Amino acid sequence: MEILLAIVVASAVIFFGALISMGNERQRKAIDGLREQVVLWAVQDLKIKREHLTRTVQVPDPLGWLNKTASKICGYDLKLQVLEIFEEPQSLVCTSGDGSIRVVFSPLSPADIRRIKDGKQNRLSQFARHHPLLLLPRNVDVHELSVLNGGHLFDLELSLAWKALTGCDLEMAARLWMYEYS
Repeated sequence: MEILLAIVVASAVIFFGALISMGNERQRKAIDGLREQVVLWAVQDLKIKREHLTRTVQVPDPLGWLNKTASKICGYDLKLQVLEIFEEPQSLVCTSGDGSIRVVFSPLSPADIRRIKDGKQNRLSQFARHHPLLLLPRNVDVHELSVLNGGHLFDLELSLAWKALTGCDLEMAARLWMYEYS
């Protein structure tokens, strides 16, 4: 009789545990669904706000915008001055106001640059001796500029500033890489 009672109690505990577990799983799925809906709403809200701002985005001082954005990343004012513009691969070489720091801006990531360097016979091999992206020193500080650290209109402002500074278009670039060295 005691064994039967122990089995009934154990099965009741397992049954109620399973019910609670199923209820928790159902609540987790409902909360996940709500979270997804909130994220979709936030993204859509941001798109609507950006669409309104897209019409009014202007970069009257492209070099000032680039300096301000780079200063956010570095933590100090670089007072950038443009030295050279390269079209293949796209890059913009600047120097700080006092000339002690060189900064190269490019849409190419460090992995892209490594791939270009590792390519034996490519169309860029003729530029290898003169292109600053392919001659970066080992002590270079690499920073990624994007919407996350450059402002919520970074990608829109970037295309306008890059076009004004270099005369070239950036195809859907949402990131800009900054290579800083002295």
